[in-house]
Amino acid sequence: MPWIRRVSGCAAIFVAVQLMGCRAPSMRPPANTPVARARPQPTAARIVPVAIAANRPAAGKTHRDSPPRSGLATPIARAGYEPERLSGKDESRPGDDPFADLEELPLEKLIAEVQARNPSLQAAVAAWAAAAERSPQVVALDDPVLQTMFAPPTFASSSSVQSSYTLGVAQRIPWNGKLALRGQMAEWEVAALSWNTAEVQLRLAVATRMAYFNYYLAQRETELTERNINVVQDFRSTAKAKYEANLVSQQDLSLADLELAKLQQQRFELQQSRSIAVARINTLLHRRPDVALPAPPPRLVIGEAPLEATALQDLALQQRPELSALAAKIQAEQNAVLLACKEYCPDFEFMGRYDAFWTDQVQRPQLGMNMNVPLNHRRRSAAVREAQFRVSRLSAEYDQQRDSIAEEVQVALSRVEANQRIAKLFEDQTLPAAEANLEAARAGYEAGSIDFLRLMDARKQFIEQQIGYQRTLTEYHRNLAELERAVGKPIPPTDREPALAEPPGD
Repeated sequence: MPWIRRVSGCAAIFVAVQLMGCRAPSMRPPANTPVARARPQPTAARIVPVAIAANRPAAGKTHRDSPPRSGLATPIARAGYEPERLSGKDESRPGDDPFADLEELPLEKLIAEVQARNPSLQAAVAAWAAAAERSPQVVALDDPVLQTMFAPPTFASSSSVQSSYTLGVAQRIPWNGKLALRGQMAEWEVAALSWNTAEVQLRLAVATRMAYFNYYLAQRETELTERNINVVQDFRSTAKAKYEANLVSQQDLSLADLELAKLQQQRFELQQSRSIAVARINTLLHRRPDVALPAPPPRLVIGEAPLEATALQDLALQQRPELSALAAKIQAEQNAVLLACKEYCPDFEFMGRYDAFWTDQVQRPQLGMNMNVPLNHRRRSAAVREAQFRVSRLSAEYDQQRDSIAEEVQVALSRVEANQRIAKLFEDQTLPAAEANLEAARAGYEAGSIDFLRLMDARKQFIEQQIGYQRTLTEYHRNLAELERAVGKPIPPTDREPALAEPPGD
């Protein structure tokens, strides 16, 4: 039709003008923009792989089948994981206990079980899987529109006019590249959520380590308290024998009874701490807080210095999932800049219909096209600038996160090294000196050269140093867990045997 030909020619000229106007806003991304790494593959036992090909359309091409035109971001494979739903069974039953046949609670197995059972990781995977379903939606065309119209009186038997009706269909087609950019934005958002899932895994591992070492410390302090009670009871028996022989006064027995009462109080407090540690571990395992656990290991060892600070900081910048998540968000926002710029280009609506209102048979089949007229450059320029500012904000957050990670690594490493030196001091000097002082006090009391109060002070100092040593070991491993959290991955230990293999005896 001549009218349609004239409109098409005007549209071509108009599109050329609009494309020239699209160059006005700056489309350049910020300098040194980070690039997201490939998405991790979570190893939680309840994450089941799903064939990616099954999620693709049965026919036709998508934006994944052709290279990207943006030049800034490359499409990535859509998430191929779905969480397995909780079975609802009682995981507290003995048959479901993964540690039922173990005498000692292994740390690595505990971490694996927590990551497999904890609902927070399953929630993160579900969020990841939900985001993965966004891409097929945003790259799909709008549904076609069926157009109908008819004149009811013309269908009456008494009507002298031919039956009049219109049947048509219309399809909206966005400007070339818009759907691809929307799909890439959705897929980079999936990448960000996948790294959030990795961050949840890392956070669960650190929380499990902290609860495990609290459990260890409560157990060791309880054992030391029990040993102390036995020794004080022996001291009381010695004091009673000397009292009956009129060698000491009644005060020695009273001091022993007072010390035993204090130790009984400490025993109750430590039993409470142990119950709290067990409840925390069971909560991480997603089961009842009162389920029994195997005993913690009898001792912990101190490792050598993991790595130097510079190497650990470089490793952290490569491994931290938060950085990769931010980088993926920046990639998504860069595509949003390009998409905002493409809004200067019109979208089209192609339609075809059969119009029986026309009396001439030749005029009834019709084709047409609608097109929006993007004249409001002010609104579109503001949208482009808004998207660019979002990229700048995320880039600044990325730089800030890098600085924070470097600080976290340095602080955690300093604490680990300090714990190593303190533990070495305990092993080489403090504990042997406390043991020698106790033995000298015991011999002196039996010989009658010192009083019972000095003997109790020597015993108290010895126990306090033993407890201080265990707390230093525990604090070392806690800080090592914080260092691994700062680095973003476990640090292979280079354990050494402590100079004092076992705590001194009584």
